[in-house]
Amino acid sequence: MNAPQMKRGGAPVGHVAELDGIEAASVIYLRLWCDGPDGQDSVSEDFAMGLGPENGAKARDAFAELCRLCAHHGRRPMMRHGVSCKCLGADEACFANFIGAAAQGASEDAMLIATLMVRADFAPLVTALAADVGQAFRMMNLRAPECMAGKDAPFYPPSTTLH
Repeated sequence: MNAPQMKRGGAPVGHVAELDGIEAASVIYLRLWCDGPDGQDSVSEDFAMGLGPENGAKARDAFAELCRLCAHHGRRPMMRHGVSCKCLGADEACFANFIGAAAQGASEDAMLIATLMVRADFAPLVTALAADVGQAFRMMNLRAPECMAGKDAPFYPPSTTLH
């Protein structure tokens, strides 16, 4: 696989602010989790605050396992944008739609998306984890992040690209 093909999943396809709460949370938490221990601590704190210590720990563990399985059994490395980037990458959009479908109970759609992301033998497991994570997000009553929306964002000259 050459360099342009490796980065294809990072191509901007939209903005995080265009997603609903569950899908936006999927992208932001994925970015934070993959950013390292500090980001993982932030995710854990959010889950505990939104769901309580016990349920928050269960949701965190499901999310951690989902991320681990996607990383270790993915068809290729999942490309991500920076934690504060407003753009939505192609792989991130796929991940967000995957969790959104699983959270809505659209298991066949979620399974189909899972087969695009991971080996087919892991698709049922990651789909079940995505359903658990999506339900946790639903219980947390998350909404799209206003700080990612263009109207409330600081002004940047049109020629500036942020990633």
